[in-house]
Order: sequence, then C-alpha cells, then structure tokens
Amino acid sequence: MSVVMMLTTLFLLASSACKHEMAKAEHNNVTLGMVRDSLIRQEDTIVYSLIERARFPLNPPTYDPSYASIPGFSGSLLEFFVKQTEAVQAKAGRYDNPEEHPFFPDNLPPSLVPHYKYPEVLHPAAMSININKLIWDMYFNKLLPSFVSPGDDENYALTAARDLECLQAISRRIHYGKLVAEVKFRDERKDYEPAIRAQDRFTLTNLLTFTNVEEAVKKRVAKKAMTFGQEVKLGDDGDKGKYKVDPAIVSGLYADWVIPLTKEVEIDYLLRRLN
Repeated sequence: MSVVMMLTTLFLLASSACKHEMAKAEHNNVTLGMVRDSLIRQEDTIVYSLIERARFPLNPPTYDPSYASIPGFSGSLLEFFVKQTEAVQAKAGRYDNPEEHPFFPDNLPPSLVPHYKYPEVLHPAAMSININKLIWDMYFNKLLPSFVSPGDDENYALTAARDLECLQAISRRIHYGKLVAEVKFRDERKDYEPAIRAQDRFTLTNLLTFTNVEEAVKKRVAKKAMTFGQEVKLGDDGDKGKYKVDPAIVSGLYADWVIPLTKEVEIDYLLRRLN
C-alpha cells in the first residue's frame, strides 16, 4: 500500500469517528465541556505525531525543490506529497468536514463519495478562515528544527508523510478555535456582542483568555510527552528522563503557537459572527 493510500485509509477511519462526534454534538447542543474533551483528545494526536516524526532526522532533500525533479511539477517532494494526498483525501470527502482545512486549497477536486450532512454549528463566515500558511511557516521554520536531529537517512517519502500528519493534527487543533468561539459566544452573548459590534480585538482577547486554563494545558501536554515518549527498557534505568520528544518543546509549541494562533482564529471568527 502506498503512503498516500495509507494516510487516506487512516483518514477514512478517523472521519467515521468524527461524524459520530459531530452528530452527538448536534443532538446534545454542543457544550464547552464537549469541546474541551475533544481538544484534550487532540493533544494525544499531536504528541504522537511529533514522536513519529522524531524517528527520522531532518532529511533536507525532502524540502529541496531541486531534489525531486518530478515531471510536470515544480516544487519540493514535500509539496508534491501534500498536494497529491490532499487531492485524494478531497475526493474521499475530507474537506467537506468543517474541522478540516487544506494547506493547498486551490483547485482541489470535489468529493466523489456520498455527502454527509454535518451539523451547521458554525456561522457561515467560518468558511473564510484558514491560517494554514502561518501554521506551515511555523512548523518548518520554527518547530521542526527544534525536535528532530540533523542528518539524512534518505527516508524522504516517510518523512513527508510524518510531516503531513503533524501539520494536519496541529491545523485541526488550531482551527477548532472557531467552535470554541461559537460555544463561548452562545454561552455569554451579552458580554461578547458589544465587543464584536465595536470590532474590539483587545476586549475579545480578554474575554477569551483564561490564564489558569492555558497553564494547565501546557503542563498536561508536557506530561503527555513524558508519558507517551519514554524510552522503556526492562531492568535498565539508564535512560530514565530520556524522551523521544523533549516535553519542554511540546509545552512550548502550545505556549508560543497553538494557544496564540487558536486565539487568533477565535477572534477572527467572532469579528465576523454578527455579519
């Protein structure tokens, strides 16, 4: 099975679970508690995806446009892999799901599978918000060099596959801010509506910020990185404290990027909420 088809199969399995959650959300009138439960589960996916990417060194040719020389394509192997994978997954219906956002949205093929009617929880303005360009830049220029080793083991296709898994997991988590914002708006409409009408980003930021919650998230993801990424050897304590991905890097990812970018998505969504 090709790497692209493997990723598509994994997507279809995850999509089935996602549809179940979305239907449940509609039936129970989605709550902040339900949203938080999903965000906590997404932490697991992000930590595991980083651990899987850390198995490989940086592998610079993956990102070098001069390496691949693919007929009819101008760009790196990574870009080719992501565009081809997104095209296949679009045909399988991935981007019909409002939680999913492509990195290369232009000219994606339509879905070829029966349409699933996702609950209309979000305001239509949500469709116009996609900050994947920022996420792409952050991942490759800031995050990736911080947690993979330098070097080249020539596993370029697998490297691209693991990168895409990380990108999609981080993107899903950040864009989930739209749903977070919608639920908070519904719960506290009287507080949010004046700031939205005034297009007051400062007040919206204050309304959305709960420092104690953010600190708890950073501690939790660091703990997950410790737990999921331990080097386990029976009868040998020599690797105690050694992790596949440094927990401080995972905590820093949330502190410096996931939480701030999620908040930007929330604010961008709220500023359009009354349109």
